[in-house]
Amino acid sequence: MKPAPFDYLRAHSVGEAVRALADADGDGKIIAGGQSLLPVLALRMARPRLLVDINRIPGLSTITPVDGGVRLGALVRHARLAGQTAHPLLAEAARWIGHTAIRSRGTSGGSIAHADPAAELPVVAAALEATIHIAGPGGTRATTATELFTGPLETTLAEDEMITAIDLPSPQRWGFAEFSRRHGDFGLVTVVAAEVAGRWRLALGGVGGVPLRPAEAEHLLNDGAPVEQVAAAAAAAVTPSGDIHASAEYRRAMTEEFTRRALTPDTERAAA
Repeated sequence: MKPAPFDYLRAHSVGEAVRALADADGDGKIIAGGQSLLPVLALRMARPRLLVDINRIPGLSTITPVDGGVRLGALVRHARLAGQTAHPLLAEAARWIGHTAIRSRGTSGGSIAHADPAAELPVVAAALEATIHIAGPGGTRATTATELFTGPLETTLAEDEMITAIDLPSPQRWGFAEFSRRHGDFGLVTVVAAEVAGRWRLALGGVGGVPLRPAEAEHLLNDGAPVEQVAAAAAAAVTPSGDIHASAEYRRAMTEEFTRRALTPDTERAAA
């Protein structure tokens, strides 16, 4: 199929982009990498009247050190994330995103805005308690990843707002483990462990409508409990749905196994 007809605007500033979205009155969409939006348009599952191209807006493609971490501009491509050395956890997560063609076009801001609970960057953002910077017609605001994600492919972004940057602290130690049927597929289960300011955080992807933070497992981990106990608590915290790819019981079992892997000495990394 082909997309329904739409108008196209190439924005040259954040202000121009959000004004165009506001003028579209809920019938506009941002396009950057297009890796999530274009397939939906082609299937006519979405029929926006206006596409606002933000690829030419200056200042959105930078990776900047900030407050013990990094600030990603919304247009930072996954391929660049995979190759950078300032934030090793982000580099590892980005290597698991799709294939080369997808990584060369997909953007950090687009992945966070799309809010797929099985995608790698939302899980990392949840584990690191990332700060999301958002622009709208009324100015700018900041929110946390936990506050942003509200459900599968759902966020608190208004129809006339856009993500401009993401701040992610650099963990002292970290672990990343993902289970997918084939490399490049979305993870059936993704586990991110990160030690920030002396406290461990866990986030689980693919097992709920949003990336999950298993509170009891985090508590046990920070109290020095054995990895096996932490992994069992993480599995107990999820209530996944079954589908054609895996049953609920299988996803729960893989949550336990891949939490264990994310926390073993072989996968736990020290920050560079």
